Amino acid sequence: MPEDSSESVLKVVVNDEEQYSIWPIDRETPAGWRDAGKRGTKAECLAWIEVTWTDMRPASLRAVTGRDAS
Repeated sequence: MPEDSSESVLKVVVNDEEQYSIWPIDRETPAGWRDAGKRGTKAECLAWIEVTWTDMRPASLRAVTGRDAS
């Protein structure tokens, strides 16, 4: 990712463990990840992740414990 990506358009990606990351919009989504549907500046994407990703535990761990942390 470019050093100064504050104004670059990025996308939010999510993996099967429901972990989120940001990725350059002009790059192919990496294997094991899928588009989460959010695009915007770095700040916008990170703010969306903060609101969306409320339980940092991987999905597989949440399934084992059988409950949500929220």
